[in-house]
Amino acid sequence: MSGRDLFCQPRRIGRGAALTLVFAGVLAAGAATGSLPEHGRKTPSAAARPQPAGHREDVTRAAAEAMADGKSPKEAAERAVSRSGDRWSAVYSQGEYEEFEEALDGEYTGVGLWARRERDGRIQVSRVRSGSPAATAGIRKGDRLRSVDGRAVEGRPVTEVVSLLRGDTEDASAGTEVSVGLERGTRAWSETLRRARLSTDSVTVHRLSGGVTVIKVAAFTKGSGERVRSAVAAAPRRAGAVLDLRGNSGGLVTEAVTAASAFLDGGLVATYDVRGAQRALHADPGGDTDRPLVTLVDGGTMSAAELLTGALQDRGRAVVVGSRTFGKGSVQLPSRLPDGSVAELTVGHYRTPAGRTVDGRGITPDLEADDEAVRRAVTVLSGLGDPS
Repeated sequence: MSGRDLFCQPRRIGRGAALTLVFAGVLAAGAATGSLPEHGRKTPSAAARPQPAGHREDVTRAAAEAMADGKSPKEAAERAVSRSGDRWSAVYSQGEYEEFEEALDGEYTGVGLWARRERDGRIQVSRVRSGSPAATAGIRKGDRLRSVDGRAVEGRPVTEVVSLLRGDTEDASAGTEVSVGLERGTRAWSETLRRARLSTDSVTVHRLSGGVTVIKVAAFTKGSGERVRSAVAAAPRRAGAVLDLRGNSGGLVTEAVTAASAFLDGGLVATYDVRGAQRALHADPGGDTDRPLVTLVDGGTMSAAELLTGALQDRGRAVVVGSRTFGKGSVQLPSRLPDGSVAELTVGHYRTPAGRTVDGRGITPDLEADDEAVRRAVTVLSGLGDPS
């Protein structure tokens, strides 16, 4: 895949091009979603922001020079990314990137756990997929991941931890084993898990009493936008809907735009810049603009999910309930390196329809809610009244 910008026509792009505006830090691969540590809510200073054009040139030049010297282009690119201070850029081996693409297509080989790196460098399990090898072994959200196949993971980038869990270096398939060291409180133990072929099941739908439809989107993988539209079309007439984006770490922006089209009758979803060139994303016409809508968010709502939330909030289409979102609003494009590895590098930032910058700030909900967010959403819907 080349680094050319193929996102300017979002509704016509193919599988490869769909990755051109994947927001980095989003490994919807089932081993990691929010792959970076929590951070403060202060807006980064201008000096702390990456310089996209020069940054990209530095990384590609470092990779090319390493190749000419008989050294590893991937390792040279990783060092250049580290020096840049760009926390959202990442370098993947060819195998890792292929797995990444598969994950965004909705399937992956793994053990069914999500992880995040904390401020102190420790790796914490942030979510466990029901019915997965990790769940069967009794691994829980909040457990610490100490090692993978005997290799300590503390301080490692989560992308590396993902690679170890999935066995990328040996191209591990479903059925192969991986040993993980874990910690829960004062207890430390090891589990041997057998990798499995899993689907992301990124969109789930259920109904509450009174006909309220809850649409949960865990990540914007391929086809998730259309599944949201189908769920809205199948919802009882005149009944409210809850779009649950809590814990959604992003994914394919094209899918988020399609999801926005379920609730908007065309119009602006977001603007973004790529190396200084301004672009715009628009919803398709014909969405359901009458149905009362609440969007649920939290600190795990990131990137493409924040883009969708900002569009619905700015355009007065939804009441946003929950807690402040993560604040990931930068744009990455992929560059293929000489050895086949791929560098996902920051090239710009997006803004909501009202011109708000999300990066480093997040989106503030209209109503704060914590554990009782769904109940609060239903209350809000009842107050919005009959859409007729």
